Amino acid sequence: MASTDRLRQITEAVREAGQLSVADIAALTGASEMTVRRDLESLAAQGVLERYRGGARNLLLRGEEPPFALRAEEGTEAKRRIAAEVAGLITDGESVVLDSGTTCLEVARALAHRRLTVVPLSLHAANALTGAPQLRLLLPGGEPRAGELALTGPLTEASLAALRFDTAVIGCCGLTAADGLTAFDLSDAAVKRAAIASSRRVIAVADAAKFSRTALAFVAPATALDVVVTGRDVPEEEAEALAAAGVGVRKV
Repeated sequence: MASTDRLRQITEAVREAGQLSVADIAALTGASEMTVRRDLESLAAQGVLERYRGGARNLLLRGEEPPFALRAEEGTEAKRRIAAEVAGLITDGESVVLDSGTTCLEVARALAHRRLTVVPLSLHAANALTGAPQLRLLLPGGEPRAGELALTGPLTEASLAALRFDTAVIGCCGLTAADGLTAFDLSDAAVKRAAIASSRRVIAVADAAKFSRTALAFVAPATALDVVVTGRDVPEEEAEALAAAGVGVRKV
């Protein structure tokens, strides 16, 4: 089992059980206890769980978003395919507002060589775009959230309200035709709404797992989206429901 898959399995198992011993986790994953201890130390450093002698206990409550560092290691190939598809939908010369999150970070990397004007909504994406030779990089104000480095608050919202974009690329924590686009963090949801309101076209990016959940903070109805770019393993009933709502669904 790949290390990223094992870390995800450990995270989910500890969250479901509340706490597990090293021996239990080793039996579950098929890894040695030494490997499990190293994995637990890594997850503890990311704030996912708390170590105690002989095991670990959960720190992530229901409805909380896993840390950025952990999500950044999950499904990287699928995120790159999504990013490449999004890049193909954007024409040189466009102005683009680029949301925070791990999939949008891959979009930033895919756009770095393009002749565009881009406003990134996270310091991770800003760093990926800094120094791009043809790209015009505009930075909004705001306060970066720890770990995520997403820019939030009234300064970010005011920056977005002062501009008009050809395209918004928006990430999400949950997406369904019934409940629309949702986010875990209230301040993040407000920034996403401001980006959508200032954009002529909205492209949402979401891996298949996002279609199985609805997060706390409502961002926008599905009808506010023009296109959703996702993986081929998206639940077919959700893809059909989005298409019935007038949303273009691109599976990669």
